[in-house]
Formats: sequence, structure tokens, C-alpha cells
Amino acid sequence: MNISFTKKQEEYISKQVDSGEYQNNSEVIRDALRLHQIYRDKVIADLRVEIEKGWNGPDSDISVDDIIASRKQAQ
Repeated sequence: MNISFTKKQEEYISKQVDSGEYQNNSEVIRDALRLHQIYRDKVIADLRVEIEKGWNGPDSDISVDDIIASRKQAQ
């Protein structure tokens, strides 16, 4: 697998290794991917909770057209 990084990303990875917290570049990337998965799972779980609230919440008398019109007026 080949992965390309920006210069800024490469510098960040090198700084992490230089700090002694990681032994090599691969450890930095593995940790970043692990944290990304945790973050992504949390975001998805939070969205599911909000969707569930919407589905289980009370019905509204406001139509989608009313919502769109109010957004246009706010701009």
C-alpha cells in the first residue's frame, strides 16, 4: 500500500516520532487510524440518537415548505 502525505503531514508525523512517543512513522499512522475509527463511530452513534429522537418526537404542524421558506427569509 502506498500512501501520499502533504509536507505538513509528514512534518507532523516526524515530530511525533522525534518526541519519543512513537517508535516509527507506522505507529503514528496506526494510532491516527485507531482514533479516527473511535471518532467516526461516536459521530455515527450520536447521529443515530438524534435521528431516533426525531422519529420518536411529536409531529409538527410545520411543513417542509414552511421550513424552507423561513430559511430563505433568514438569509
